[in-house]
Amino acid sequence: MGFREWVGTRLVTVDSIYGLILYAALIAAVSDDESHPVEVLFFSLFSLIIFWGAHVYAGTIVNHVGNSPLHVAIGKAMRHSSGMLLAAILPSIPLLLGAFGVLDDDDSVDIALLIVTILLGVLGYIALKARGANIAVRILGGIGSALFGTLIIALNAAVH
Repeated sequence: MGFREWVGTRLVTVDSIYGLILYAALIAAVSDDESHPVEVLFFSLFSLIIFWGAHVYAGTIVNHVGNSPLHVAIGKAMRHSSGMLLAAILPSIPLLLGAFGVLDDDDSVDIALLIVTILLGVLGYIALKARGANIAVRILGGIGSALFGTLIIALNAAVH
């Protein structure tokens, strides 16, 4: 499997888009004026892994009911849901940089949420391109996808 195919099957998926939105919501929920990036990263990633586990469990049940052996069903569910975890890699980088003092605590959270917004826009664009949509639809779809990230940032600002 080539890199483009891998990206298409692992990153441009419902699970990766859902994972990005969920991860952003978790970051926004955990972060406040007193929280350290390590705390935000730990609780957000831990919570995302729990949600991923629920997806794997549900996928395993569905695949196992279809008469697949249990180990095959688990593997298939893990591969199918992997986008949820992979999507969290880039937004985690600013939180790690904040943890090591390279970035200010608040900036690390803001940059992580900005990265989520950009990734949502890019994934929305790529998904529509793969479906053969014209350029205007792709751009509007990318903007629409990015608006989810913007909404989460706005909610974070309103709550904190």
